[in-house]
Amino acid sequence: MAVKKAKNTRPPKKGQWEDHYTLKAKNDKYPARSVYKLQEIQRKFTLIKKGGKVLDLGCSPGSWLMYASELTGGAGRVIGIDLKPVTVKLSSHAQALVGDILHLTPELESAFSTGFSVVMSDMAPATTGMKDVDAARSLELCEMALMVATKRLLPGGHFICKIFQGGDFDAYVTLVKGHFKQVKIFKPESCRKQSKEIYIIGIGMKG
Repeated sequence: MAVKKAKNTRPPKKGQWEDHYTLKAKNDKYPARSVYKLQEIQRKFTLIKKGGKVLDLGCSPGSWLMYASELTGGAGRVIGIDLKPVTVKLSSHAQALVGDILHLTPELESAFSTGFSVVMSDMAPATTGMKDVDAARSLELCEMALMVATKRLLPGGHFICKIFQGGDFDAYVTLVKGHFKQVKIFKPESCRKQSKEIYIIGIGMKG
């Protein structure tokens, strides 16, 4: 007589189940749960205004672009860049470009120009699982994002940057303080509990 195999009753590994924010993003028609992090930042600090010009570094899959374009309205402009294309439909005043922010072509350079009211970065490195290595890679991206922000923000403009906490975290905060009138550290509730990510908010770039 054939013996039936017992069903695997072990619970799925952490991360296999979709969490509340992932399901909410699907229902709200956003491509990723990360949109709720930006929503919390916006509610807390009100950085993106109607008619503003926003630059989104590492914009794929497009959730931050979509939300920022809602906040700026049709009189605003939202531009993003990523190594990966954005496939979701965007508002007419939002644009996603494919390219490397460190190696801009003349065409991309002209699209970016300057005069942004907000520069934001949700970039993250490909993680290795080694805390120190991941933090170092995150810091490198954050330093690049800050360089872009200081070149392209209007005086009084704002900066949002995700970073993985590590040994150089305090040094990076000090670096940001050198360019902005106020610097806040904020961890949205929608961040995964086990994540080491946190956001540095630079308010009012020094002229």
